[in-house]
This record gives sequence, structure tokens and C-alpha cells, in this order.
Amino acid sequence: MRYEILGPPRVIDGNRYSSINARKVEIVLSVLLIRADQVVSLEQLMLEVWGEDLPRRATAGLHVYISQLRKFLKGPGTAESRVETRAPGYVLHKGDDEIDAHLFPQLVDAGRSFLREKRHDRAAQCLEDALALWRGPALGHGGSGPAANGPIIDGFSTWLTEVRLECQEMLAECQLQLGRHREAVGMLYALIAENPMREAFYRQLMLALYRSERQADALKVYQSVRKTLNEEMGLEPGRPLQAMQRAILAGDKRLMATSSVASGR
Repeated sequence: MRYEILGPPRVIDGNRYSSINARKVEIVLSVLLIRADQVVSLEQLMLEVWGEDLPRRATAGLHVYISQLRKFLKGPGTAESRVETRAPGYVLHKGDDEIDAHLFPQLVDAGRSFLREKRHDRAAQCLEDALALWRGPALGHGGSGPAANGPIIDGFSTWLTEVRLECQEMLAECQLQLGRHREAVGMLYALIAENPMREAFYRQLMLALYRSERQADALKVYQSVRKTLNEEMGLEPGRPLQAMQRAILAGDKRLMATSSVASGR
């Protein structure tokens, strides 16, 4: 069985895809998957499901959701439940099952290691495979912060989002090192639209544009991020961005250096 929570939660058993329609049961599954093979207390689960405003019969309601979850996860011919009652709460036993949110950071770690070794082709493949696991917002939650999710889901979603951003940044670096600057341009414009305060993406886009013989566009990107930072935060671009602007203006030949040259790119 495979659990997928890098998007709306769903379970894959062979060729069968299943999802939970009941929102509160879905939350319980998400929390137990985040803490797979660890006991999650009743209090923690109730906080995730209802927040601070618990209904009068919250404990009884949680027992109902656990019962529904057990039925949902029980496969044909399966005698034991994957969700065990263990004081002070419940634990979901992962066993040999897969969880995409566990595979994702493993692929990112592998990509990071290959990048450090300057094996950019291998790094790019790992990072692309990692990003391909995502089907939407983590755990199907479009919002963020305590008002949107409980502390376990919110913290895990925040961590996953940061790892995903790092993954995207490393992938762009691989593309630049491999001489794939023209392909990187579109990807970086999209990433900036989603993350307008992430300076690293602007720096990478400026380099990709410069290598694509678009010096004027590269300098326009600097003016754009400078305006954004000034208006939103009252800040100037950081030193890496300023250094990139100066290097482009000076026509620094070192900007064209890549680890491998891809012809026609």
C-alpha cells in the first residue's frame, strides 16, 4: 500500500485509488501518517481536528473517526488493523507501506549529495523525481498557519514547503550548471510569481537570462526585485543579487562558466 499526502490525501492499494470524503477523518489519517509508527495522543488528535474549541463529546467523536479510518484502511483478507489503540492514543503502523512525504526528502537528500559532488545530471534527476511526487498543496491544505490547520499538520506542511523550495532552487542550479539556461528561464519566472520574496530565484533568473543573451531583461529583473523589496519590506536586495547586477553590468566572463556545456543551449 502507498499513502500519498503531497496533495489531497489518498491511498493506493494495487491499482485501486481511494480517498476519504469526510474531512475530519482525513485530518486524523494525515496526523497519523505524519507521526507514522509513533503514538499520537487523544489530546493531540482532538486539537488537530477541532482546534481549541472542542465539542462536548469530542472523545466519542474521535473514536468514531478512528473506527471509520480503520474500515477505510482495511484491505481484503487483512485481519489486523493498521491503526492500533495504544495509550495515550493511537499509532498507525507503516510496515512495508510507502508514504510519499517520506520518499520526497530522501530524494532531495540524494540530489543535494550529488550536487555537492558536482554530479549535476544525477542531482537533477533526483530533484525532478522528488518534485514529481507533488500533486498539490501538502495534505490538501491550501491555507497555512494555526487558523488553517492544527500544530502538527501546520508544522509538517511548513517544513515540506521549505524543503520543496530548496529542491526547486537546487534544480535550477543544476540546470544552470548543465548549460540549460534557456529551459530554466520559464521555470524561474513561474517560481518567482509563486515566491516573490525569494531572492535566490531572482539571482538565478538574472544569470539564466544573461546566458540567454538577454542582458537587458536580466537587469530589468533586478529592478523588479529591488522595487518589490522596497515596497513590501523597506529593504534593498541582498549582497548576492547586488553582486550579480554588478557582474552583468561589467560583462564578467565568469558568469558564462558552467560545469558542462550543452550544445545549442
